[in-house]
Amino acid sequence: MGSAAAQPPGVPFVPLPSADPFYTYDAPTSDIAPGAVLRTRPMSFGFHELATPITSVQVLYRTTDQQGEPMITVATVLRPLVPNSGPVKLLSYHMAYDALGSECDPSYTLTGNGAFSEAATFEQSVITGYLAAGYTVVVPDYEGPDLQWTIGRQSGYAALDGIRAAEAVLGLPASTPVGLAGYSGGSVPTQWGAEVAPTYAPELNIIGAAAGGLPVDLAHNLPYVSGSRDWAGVIPALIVAYQRAYDLDTAAFLSDQGQQIVDTVSTQCINAFASKYPGLTDESMVRAPYTSLLEVPSIVSAIDDNIMGNFGTPRVPVLLAVGNADGIGDGVMIAGDVEGLAHEYCSRGVEVTFVEFGGSTHSAAFLPFQAQAAQFFTSRFAGAAPGNTCATVGPGDDLAPTPVP
Repeated sequence: MGSAAAQPPGVPFVPLPSADPFYTYDAPTSDIAPGAVLRTRPMSFGFHELATPITSVQVLYRTTDQQGEPMITVATVLRPLVPNSGPVKLLSYHMAYDALGSECDPSYTLTGNGAFSEAATFEQSVITGYLAAGYTVVVPDYEGPDLQWTIGRQSGYAALDGIRAAEAVLGLPASTPVGLAGYSGGSVPTQWGAEVAPTYAPELNIIGAAAGGLPVDLAHNLPYVSGSRDWAGVIPALIVAYQRAYDLDTAAFLSDQGQQIVDTVSTQCINAFASKYPGLTDESMVRAPYTSLLEVPSIVSAIDDNIMGNFGTPRVPVLLAVGNADGIGDGVMIAGDVEGLAHEYCSRGVEVTFVEFGGSTHSAAFLPFQAQAAQFFTSRFAGAAPGNTCATVGPGDDLAPTPVP
């Protein structure tokens, strides 16, 4: 009998980002250009504590937060095992890590360390697929060091500066063609990156953006998930993110129950909180005189500051996709919001391909979106004419900001 196959070696231990000095930078950054490389190190690319033949470079770089102030974060730069015979195809892939704690940072989980997550496993498989197809991939920790989930411009800036940093590390010119991709939480840096690129990073040669399962206007998502079985836990998590990004005085509006849940989820990742509070309502999170989070001025103002389509216009073709399982959305995202965003972009002359996966929940739409995105990027990097479904896109939902109470 033949001997048993050798087991793949384990990955090297890496401390959590919150305890890893690589992630800190004590010198002033205000005079450093966005996208500037501050530090690099080689790193394994692992999978569930198993090493792979692929290696990466982690890069600490300077970017910009939601308020326009300097911020630092980390990106993982991955090159294909078999170099692409033609020009470099660079893809900024944005994982839906949806985290309030650093243990779910992509720069950590992609090393093979950390807890098992089905969603992260699927996304790591997608990344590996792009590498196998000859793409060079950069994966930014776009939520930043304070894990500010769903915060729009900041996420877009971090994605664009991650591309700048990757190009510097790889010695690539700014003319290198780049794609932006992401689903669910990863759609935030994707779509915001496409929107702010013309003004924030006009030198980058972005050739397309593919975003699926987008949270376009959270004023519409909140009542949709309120009381739901699978997604009500995102309500307290959003409060944590907004408190961090906008310094909200949560004691002024949270109920005792709301504060307790907010404290519990404040270091967790989405798989630990999304479905852990079935039936939790928006109303139970607040105390008198409020009966809803959408009556709290600071919350409404923060939501309005993160509505897609209201702060810029992509100058590249975009793919927008969403599931629709119940006539409203995919269980967490609103199909009419995504169509409304597509309609708005179309009215501004953007080449838009809008896809709705009828009958699909948020999780079920992930794989068909990835197939659409792969086809989209094959076409875009080949220089083919972009698709355009603007002639059939309906008006969708109104995405005007909610009046602040």
